[in-house]
Amino acid sequence: MESINFLDLNATTVAVLFVVGFIGGLVSGFIGSGGAFVLTPAMMSLGVPAIVAVASNMAHKFPKALVGAMKRHKYGQVDVKLGVVMGLFAEVGVFIGKEIMTGIRASFGDIGTDLYVSAVFIVVLAIVGTVVLRDGLRSRHGGATQANSELPRLARWVRSIHIPGTMMKFRSMNGASVSLLFVAPLGLATGMLAASIAVGGFIGVPALMYFLGVPAIMASATELVIAFVMGTGGSLFYAWEGFVDIRLSMIILAGSLFGVQLGAIGTTYARESSVKLVMGMIMLVVLASRVFQLPVYLADIGTLAPLTAATRELLGTLSFVTLAVALLVGAGAILATTFKGMTEHRRITCVLTPAPTTQEAG
Repeated sequence: MESINFLDLNATTVAVLFVVGFIGGLVSGFIGSGGAFVLTPAMMSLGVPAIVAVASNMAHKFPKALVGAMKRHKYGQVDVKLGVVMGLFAEVGVFIGKEIMTGIRASFGDIGTDLYVSAVFIVVLAIVGTVVLRDGLRSRHGGATQANSELPRLARWVRSIHIPGTMMKFRSMNGASVSLLFVAPLGLATGMLAASIAVGGFIGVPALMYFLGVPAIMASATELVIAFVMGTGGSLFYAWEGFVDIRLSMIILAGSLFGVQLGAIGTTYARESSVKLVMGMIMLVVLASRVFQLPVYLADIGTLAPLTAATRELLGTLSFVTLAVALLVGAGAILATTFKGMTEHRRITCVLTPAPTTQEAG
């Protein structure tokens, strides 16, 4: 097995990682995915091997997720019971995913994990991003009342199945019971994906919304609890193998701890359709970033003919620029939603607060 290549750090790289961490935290606090679906590609674009990027993201994720979960718990958005239960099942998936990653690296080296992570990103982002973005557009055009009052058809079916000895009630489902035989595979899949590409929210958040019928705001908040549970275990699994770069984890964590709180505040003013639109938009732009880099990995592993230096540089530049657009546009959308909501809230508060009478003023 080849030796582990850790990134050489300088002032510029540290500053970039800090900003990336802040934006990742902002995204995490707002949509509850953990933010790694922008952090992992960003680290890979800076030259970090995929397996190190995944492991380091797992290590930075669980303290950030804990901060975000605690912040949003104050707003009543977290279903702690559901998050812990699903997180325990996810821990099993984390171990399986870690074994897949280390197995690929043992057979094909770092370029094998780079290709694997990028390919999985492309497939998952294309499916989940399209579904979430389409649903967000439908919710916005169809009106908030209808979107919030009707459960997805799949969620209604899941809740209608009663299997004795496996039923459990959760607050986020308005006290409805659901079988653990449905929760278990969702947690397993979330953990496997998290350990494979450092992103479990791709499955976790949509699964909570569309499969279990959890409202989008509560789904994104509860996913932070799941991320904390599985991130703790995943960090230990990967650290045991020597793949965690604690320097990267600490730099990203420092930036993300600021962003995650601001993103959590934004959810108190955002509509469900806004959360879905931001989530879907960022996913699809990050997908484009990985598509540009895929031919480079395929050429390196021998599947495609060797690329010229100019072609490799062009594809790398396109990948980096596209990723930067995803980060900046996503952060801009979240901040705009937050400040717009705060302004509207202050305006309504001023209108509803009666002005003091002349006698009171005197």
